[in-house]
Amino acid sequence: MSDQPHPGNLGTARAGAITDVAGIEVGHYSDPRRPTGCTVILARNGAVAGVDVRGAAPGTRETDLLAPGNFVQHVHAVMLAGGSAWGLAAADGATRWLEERGVGLDVRYGTLPIVPAAVLFDLPVGDARIRPDAAAGYAACGAASSSAPAEGNVGAGSGALVGKLFGVHRAMKGGIGTASIAVNGVTVGALVACNALGDVIDPDTAQVIAGARTEDGRALLDTRRALLRGEVPRPLLAGTNTTLGVIATDAVLTKVQATRLANVAHDGLARAINPVHTMSDGDTLFTLATGRVPLEGDAPGMTVLGTMAAEVVAIATLRAVRAATSVRIGESYFPCAADLG
Repeated sequence: MSDQPHPGNLGTARAGAITDVAGIEVGHYSDPRRPTGCTVILARNGAVAGVDVRGAAPGTRETDLLAPGNFVQHVHAVMLAGGSAWGLAAADGATRWLEERGVGLDVRYGTLPIVPAAVLFDLPVGDARIRPDAAAGYAACGAASSSAPAEGNVGAGSGALVGKLFGVHRAMKGGIGTASIAVNGVTVGALVACNALGDVIDPDTAQVIAGARTEDGRALLDTRRALLRGEVPRPLLAGTNTTLGVIATDAVLTKVQATRLANVAHDGLARAINPVHTMSDGDTLFTLATGRVPLEGDAPGMTVLGTMAAEVVAIATLRAVRAATSVRIGESYFPCAADLG
């Protein structure tokens, strides 16, 4: 892994992966019956964690314990899943998988894995009765490795869509993406499942890459400009979108610092999604710090780490839609960025 930042212009270049962070593994489960699934980010040796929820309609589990003043210091996995609130059941499967391997917090009467989770709403894509469950979460853990994870229509990104503000019929395919940056011996990586209400923007060019389409479906609308010229969006159910992500670093961080890194990493979402953090999104970012590299000497401080975190989140968000492929289910067709590029 190079100790120089990756260039911001992504194109089709490889941008690293969250698994470049020592101690992190990723596993996907993609349901073969419809586009949905879950993605687990494992830290078997434990990681100091933080979280920041910015969307107004989140679906989460065990996020309160990540508050800096609360007791638990380490988590052992984070589960990201489709299926809206039903998908939170996937975390039960991860908990069982980790317990069987003796991974977790010793609570005298057993080994208790700590697995926070967050979900996105992918129910419009196919049969909404099919959602990730405990078996899906268990399978995702079984597939986990330290290799660079697949991107696009996999795991929690399987049924993700972007650009739904003017109706789901004008949306495009979202997905899951990953990236990493190393500076002076410290690595920061991100994995993002992008299911945004808004458009996805290339931060380097300010061009819309994927999002709401024109009424005929043949071109990108540009949601920001459409709203500002007075076009009226469709009525929306709360929580029917959401972008989820995990930032990981090998730096030694406290819970306060991990939480702050999650705070600042949302800047990356703001660069790559417009509008973002809406009343119909549950945007949630977690931080995992595996504690392999002390922040001393030439190692970057929190300002640099925050810059790195925001950058990899923006890159991973863009990669999520660039790696996605189109989906057709019945009368519904959701093109990908390559189709309109």
